Amino acid sequence: MDSSQPRTGQGSRLLLVVAAALVDADRRILLARRPEGKALAGLWEFPGGKLHPGERPEQGLARELAEELGIDACVSCMQPLAFASHAYEDFHLLMPLFVCRRWDGIVTPREGQTLAWAFARELRKYPMPPADAPLIDPLIALLG
Repeated sequence: MDSSQPRTGQGSRLLLVVAAALVDADRRILLARRPEGKALAGLWEFPGGKLHPGERPEQGLARELAEELGIDACVSCMQPLAFASHAYEDFHLLMPLFVCRRWDGIVTPREGQTLAWAFARELRKYPMPPADAPLIDPLIALLG
């Protein structure tokens, strides 16, 4: 077995990704809409992405936020909140969610995505991939 492609008990590969709940001064959370041409296009998600080999989750998340949104996120300020574990048809996704309240720069979409700021209690109005949806309740509990 290729060690870079971990497998679950059912033979599908395990994909580890990280996600951020970027929270602004008004306690709103940033969502990104997946652009056309990508899997799950049109659905809203928490920004983040795949880890590189040997990368710590917080480091990978900071890298992804810089690439996707042009911001420099404060790694030491990232607070782990929850994680999602979801079996898609071709892989099993494991996704820790970190709350990030401090970053430098202006959030700017750099990968063709649409962005929206929403209060935690409004998140259910945004159609999300199955893996992201269970992360809403912990955010509501944290932010109201």
